[in-house]
Order: sequence, then C-alpha cells, then structure tokens
Amino acid sequence: MTTHEPISTPFTASSTADEVLQGVDLTGVRAIVTGGSSGIGIETSRALTAAGAEVTLAVRNTTAGNAVAETIEKSTGAIRPRVLRLDLADRITITRFVEAWDGPLHLLVNNAGLVTGGLERAREGWELQFATNHLGHFALATGLHDALALGASEQDGARIVSLSSTAHMRSGIDFDDLHFERRSYDPQIAYA
Repeated sequence: MTTHEPISTPFTASSTADEVLQGVDLTGVRAIVTGGSSGIGIETSRALTAAGAEVTLAVRNTTAGNAVAETIEKSTGAIRPRVLRLDLADRITITRFVEAWDGPLHLLVNNAGLVTGGLERAREGWELQFATNHLGHFALATGLHDALALGASEQDGARIVSLSSTAHMRSGIDFDDLHFERRSYDPQIAYA
C-alpha cells in the first residue's frame, strides 16, 4: 500500500496574505478577483497587486470597485487594478466580461458570493445564491478557458482558486430541487 504524506505549509488560519506572498514576485501575472471590492476580495487584490500582478477587480458595483482600486494603488505604489463590471447572477454580464477580456489569464480567484435573507431568483428562475456562488463562477471559468490556457502556456500553468466557507457543511445537496421549487426555503440551507 502506498502511503501519502499530507501537503503542508508553514501557514495557518491566522496567516496574512502578505505573509503568504512574502518574497513572491508576480510580475507578468494577470489575475481576476471576483468580488474584489469588499471583504476578502479587497485584501486578496491588494496583496496580489503589491506582489506585482496585474489585477482586475470583477465587481457588481464599479463605483465601489474604483474606490478600492484607487486605495490599492495608493497603498501599494503599484499599477492601479482594472475594474470591470460582473454580476455572477446575470449571464449577460458574464458574457460581456468574457468578451472584454483580452490576452492571457494566469489566475482566476472566485471569491464573490452572497447570502440572501429570503428566496430570491436570478432572471432564469434559479435560486440566487446557487446562481451566483456556483453557476456564475462556473460560467465565468469556462468562458475564460482560452485565456487560462494561454496563460498556462506562458507561466507553466494557470490557476483557478475558489473560496468557500465552512457553512457548506450545514447541508448536503438536494439535486432533485436545487432551486427550491418544491421545498420550503431556508437561506442558510440554500447557501450551504
């Protein structure tokens, strides 16, 4: 029987993005961070920019995105992140985002997500959290496939990083009713 050693790093749950990227030069790396105008997305975008990456903030609110981009530029002294509109619950904006992307992509950080207080639906009738947090990121990643392939050929690989929380452990997946059409709605169960 083959035994495998667990992958380990010197980092812990309290490690900062700056600690993880210390000494890493990301010059020439093109990155997209969804939800880059709030929460973890801001810090991820700031750290990647500080390490030399060319970062695009993919955000629903471009006013907020531009304010964050300006703050990142000032705090890092690096090139200001680009801001593009993206609503992961809206396939039209995903298509527009993908069509606006030009050239290679080396890193896609699927960070955006939302939690609703009650049942909301995307235009297609899909439950909004599932549409945004899962289907939208899937559509974005597949739409950017060629850019990621080009990036992979340039940098010895490309990466898609998908963030999640431990909330997914609260529930299994009801494949027979993903969009809560036949069962009562619970936002926390839907998020999980």
